[in-house]
Amino acid sequence: MKIEQLIEKGDATAQLVRAALNILMESPYFYKEDDERAFLTVLRYRQAFAAFFEKFFGWTLVADAKCVRLYKPKWFNEAITVPNRDMFGFTRRDECVGFLLLLEFFERESREQGVTADDKENLRFRFGDWLEYSAARFRELFAAKRDAYSDEKVRLVLRGIMPSLERYRFLRKVRPSADESVNESETIYEALPAMWHYQAAQLAVPVNAENENRTEEVT
Repeated sequence: MKIEQLIEKGDATAQLVRAALNILMESPYFYKEDDERAFLTVLRYRQAFAAFFEKFFGWTLVADAKCVRLYKPKWFNEAITVPNRDMFGFTRRDECVGFLLLLEFFERESREQGVTADDKENLRFRFGDWLEYSAARFRELFAAKRDAYSDEKVRLVLRGIMPSLERYRFLRKVRPSADESVNESETIYEALPAMWHYQAAQLAVPVNAENENRTEEVT
């Protein structure tokens, strides 16, 4: 059945299909927790949704048990320059590496904690553990400048990318209870389902290629 046919029925399913279409267009990632009924409607009629977006937009629907997204291979309105496009991404080398190392850390923690994309609960971690991992990896990757990548320097890099990670819903800060006080290192973050849609190994190639041609970044 096609999306148009589902909507033309005018019943409760039609309303859910329309809601799901809007949600998919409004944000980069549609999580099950956003609207469970609309989300399950996408999974139930996945073929119809995929065919609709491929036919009319040339987009690919990507879905798993907790996240649905649309892969859009091309930006059509060239009048909107790259800096003015509302798209997730980083431009500075250290920011790119910071995100890559978040993916590496996420993959390691998932293995160690036995968490999978299908689990009901999302993986959680301490900022301090992510910082410790990232600082060690920065110094390993940039051995010639390892002294420049102090823990404090790497902390600043991670702080710099955090607003984008939270805005685009890769991470969510877990608020402590009212009677609990935690410092930055003890702050708990929840890795949201979009994290499963990226792999560190795939992103490492362009970052490493840039390393070979550009070594100056630390300021």
